[in-house]
Amino acid sequence: MQPPSPLEEELAKHLAEVVWRWKRASRMQEGFALRLAKHANLTREDRLHAQMMRLKMTEESLRLLVQSVARRHYVTTPQDLEKMKNLHQEGVLKEMGEIALALFYQLRAPGTDENCVDEMENARRVVEQVKEIFGIGLHPPYAPPAKVTPDSSPPQQIQPNAQGGVAPGTSPAPADVAPDFSPAPADLKVGATQEEKDERYPKITAAEWEARERPRQLLENILTRQVAIFETQRNALLKESLAGPSPYERAAEIALAHPDVALMQRMEESSFRQIWRITNLLLKLKCQAREGES
Repeated sequence: MQPPSPLEEELAKHLAEVVWRWKRASRMQEGFALRLAKHANLTREDRLHAQMMRLKMTEESLRLLVQSVARRHYVTTPQDLEKMKNLHQEGVLKEMGEIALALFYQLRAPGTDENCVDEMENARRVVEQVKEIFGIGLHPPYAPPAKVTPDSSPPQQIQPNAQGGVAPGTSPAPADVAPDFSPAPADLKVGATQEEKDERYPKITAAEWEARERPRQLLENILTRQVAIFETQRNALLKESLAGPSPYERAAEIALAHPDVALMQRMEESSFRQIWRITNLLLKLKCQAREGES
């Protein structure tokens, strides 16, 4: 600046200090951005892995719901409804979650509450809880043993001998008692047809089953589409983790999020305004000095 007067010399010194503070404000912001970038590099793999795990869990839950809804005569179960409620509360399905939840409510069995529990069954459970609390209708834990005569002995089983007869000392089975060929509980489930399973819901008529088919198909299509969306997102995250951060991702990671970022920006702007004012003042003083010399 070559200040010819003491005033201009002081202004030049102050201008140098303001320029240094201006550069320092810029270095503060760049240093904080560098710190954010280093922290993002350290946590990037864990962050992407956690996102992929959340997408995988949501995808598996939706696949299970699709398998349940894929049955032709489907009725909403409490387990499926609870699973859908959890997905809706997490907000992963967004607007489609509300539509799917409404369809699950529409496919409830007649005579059930909002939780798909039979009203009569719910009332019975309440009565049992009340009886348990007050000890009504409960059997004593240790009942007195029944009187048994000393010479009484339990009946012996029939053991045939090698010739096909009855072993001595055993009593033959009564002739008028038919053998027990009742099927086991597990055998009842083998070979059960769809019509037999539908007998669990006698309140639903054939016309109602036909009317429920369209919302069931719509619900199945929505859930299947959501499964495909989450699978695509998970594959995209996998490719992103292998390719490394892009320039756009890096720019988003180093975005200033410090609570004092506004203060640092105001410091930079204030220093720049001071530089502008001091420079204008020095230029005016030089112009006046030239005019005085002329």
